[in-house]
Amino acid sequence: MTGRSGLERRRAREGQLAILGAAVAWSTAGLAQRELDASPATQVAGRAAFAAVTLFLLVVWAERRGTFRAFRRMGRSGLALSVFMAISSGAFLLALNYTTVANVLFMQAASPMIAALLGWVLLSERVDGRTWVALALAGAGVVLMAAGSLDAGATAVVLPLVVTAAFAAVIVIARHRREVSMMPATCASQPLVVLACLPFLELGSASGSDVAILAALGVGQMGVGLALLTIGARLIPPAQVAIISLLEVVLGPLWVWLAYDETPSTTTLVGGAVVVAAVVVQAVGPVAGGSRATSEAHV
Repeated sequence: MTGRSGLERRRAREGQLAILGAAVAWSTAGLAQRELDASPATQVAGRAAFAAVTLFLLVVWAERRGTFRAFRRMGRSGLALSVFMAISSGAFLLALNYTTVANVLFMQAASPMIAALLGWVLLSERVDGRTWVALALAGAGVVLMAAGSLDAGATAVVLPLVVTAAFAAVIVIARHRREVSMMPATCASQPLVVLACLPFLELGSASGSDVAILAALGVGQMGVGLALLTIGARLIPPAQVAIISLLEVVLGPLWVWLAYDETPSTTTLVGGAVVVAAVVVQAVGPVAGGSRATSEAHV
């Protein structure tokens, strides 16, 4: 009995460390993007190209001889998930060109609550009282952040909202289509991002250092981050995954503040704090079956 509890504690620690590592990897997106001189479309396509190769290798590592069968099993639901993941991941890096890192990350943190609302509207899912409170908090926080971004132009408001809405759709599809594996679907999303960016590419705008940074984003921030998340999500409860993952929301703005003195507006900070509170409220409540989606997807 003692041996089993010791093994469970060790596995839990390993899971927590894996999710911690994933959150740190994700948090570097804004810091790396601020170093890029390439055009926005070239940034998005470059990260996606390196991420596609990395994620494909991870699928091969996980599935081995069943690699192509894993992609075939995706079906129409998997294709839909890939499309929304492509929209979310592409809009994420694009949004960093037009607004603060804090604004993008705080808004994206509201995705699980938006997913709950979509599930209620589209699929008649039951929404309990705790989730309604989380939804109200998240909505208030997003409105505050959007209002605080109006001075930066419509793009600074619309793109983070697109990231959040598309990622919420990813969560809903993954939760209700258990046969769809997140890793192949995420891998398939990245070539879609490259294809969408092709008409707008400016390859000459990317220097050698830009290519290196985009490689680091594709391999480390997306590939390694997703691999660590997949490992950790199998070892600890989804609520712990959600709470530990919030470290990304703290570290992402912190890195650019330390490196570039990028200070979010007061409304962004207040709205972000409200959204984080909403995530905590939802995460500490009872977890419905199928929360795998919130544990195995990221942009």
